[in-house]
Amino acid sequence: MSKEWLKHAVIYQIYPQSFFDTNGDGIGDINGISEKLDYIRELGCDLLWINPCFDSPFHDAGYDVRDYKKVAPRYGTNDDLRRLFREAHGRGIRVLLDLVPGHTSEEHPWFIASSKAEHNEYSNRYIWTDSCFRGAEGMPFIGGERERNGCYILNFFKCQPALNYGFQNPKENWQLPPTHPDCVATLEAMKDVMRFWLSMGCDGFRVDMAASLIKLDDENRTGIKALWKNVRSMLDREFPDAVLISEWSDPPKAIDAGFDIDFYLHSAGNGCSALLRDYQCHGNGKPGGEDHSYFKKGGKGDVTPFLEEFCPWYEKTKGRGYISFQTGTHDTERARWSLTEDELKIAYAVLFTLPGIPSVYYGDEIGMRYLEVPTKEGGYNRTGSRTPMQWKKAPNLGFSEGTKESLYLPVDSADDAPTAEEQMRDPDSLWNTVKRLLALRRAEDDLSADAPFEVLFARKGSPLFVYRRGSLTIAVNPSAEPVSEKVCGAEKIVYAMGNASVKQGTIELGPQSFLIAR
Repeated sequence: MSKEWLKHAVIYQIYPQSFFDTNGDGIGDINGISEKLDYIRELGCDLLWINPCFDSPFHDAGYDVRDYKKVAPRYGTNDDLRRLFREAHGRGIRVLLDLVPGHTSEEHPWFIASSKAEHNEYSNRYIWTDSCFRGAEGMPFIGGERERNGCYILNFFKCQPALNYGFQNPKENWQLPPTHPDCVATLEAMKDVMRFWLSMGCDGFRVDMAASLIKLDDENRTGIKALWKNVRSMLDREFPDAVLISEWSDPPKAIDAGFDIDFYLHSAGNGCSALLRDYQCHGNGKPGGEDHSYFKKGGKGDVTPFLEEFCPWYEKTKGRGYISFQTGTHDTERARWSLTEDELKIAYAVLFTLPGIPSVYYGDEIGMRYLEVPTKEGGYNRTGSRTPMQWKKAPNLGFSEGTKESLYLPVDSADDAPTAEEQMRDPDSLWNTVKRLLALRRAEDDLSADAPFEVLFARKGSPLFVYRRGSLTIAVNPSAEPVSEKVCGAEKIVYAMGNASVKQGTIELGPQSFLIAR
């Protein structure tokens, strides 16, 4: 926990193919990110996470890596990425790349060599059974496609063979332990990839499917924790400022493993989903169904499902690492799909003032909508959250000077499609609300990632949520009905949204209101 700057950090996630196109080919690029760094800084974000930008056949949007040490030509060159690091650092912005350690593309040279019949140094770089007629019980596999007499294990899609870091509890003769030299070689190869980019100026990594590397692990994930502690030890020696963020959504285990931050993912039925995306559990994945999301004005939900999951995690990780709340990601429907801009303002006010490190997905700051579009590069239902950033009222909404037909994905065609340019001019916009909240978070030490946190009021059936961060009392009422509560210590309003007041220690909140008091 030596990275003091993380206490006030705010993550901004960029899906590179959809952010900004500088050469008119319809696909966003690295230089496009460089050109928009001032925009990101003005919003109040200082830690970029860029989705995979490495060479790939793009069967899964770049999560099928063909060359870990080469920027995909459609995004630019390694020199362009080096320049981005330099330009970002000059603005006080750090840059994280998306590390995909659990699998590669079928086209990666390692896999091509591993697929050969004759034994070679890469034969055990991936997980193979000992016969093409014998699969892997309980694990997805492919057989009959390669020269090698065996079936290979998948880590996600068919195009993503699993790299071999070993089995914590081997049951078959083809299942190697993590200490096997070939499994150690796989880990050392991934460390080499990390060193390559960190030496170039990268500030760390968001790690894709971080818990997936060791197979047949025990319930406490002993094997995967040991693996990432090994990586952390290397970083502490060679790159002590490097940041590691896990896609794990089990903060106690992730922080134990050496990660600085763990993303609290929106998964159907979990606590985080209950805040913004309850329809994933009750609405059959579609807005308009039964939806009791806490931040939905008429949802009639409460904050307790979230707190029942979050509070134990917070207690187990405070002082050791951070939990990150995300407005959205490339893997979730945009929150604007089911929430209005007014509902989002209230939601963001809470997400940005809870302990931990907030993360803004590009376009969420202007309320970009989830679009019903055909699948692209393995996106399927996720594709509608990956459409181009909407910069201004211009052709292609300012994303690209290319033709409409050349665009990676179509832009929002609605007349009222929000744009950054318009929202930046409107003091009451969602964009300016986000900017004010993030500025307040930086200005108040009691809103830093590790400032004390205490729940003061949360009750099943009640929309009111009151919590304390240091000397600050924070209260929210996302419902359509007014609420009030006596709270000791709340006297002077620091920030408010909606009809909110404090009178003689009693907080009064009108419909859809929020306040911070000292």
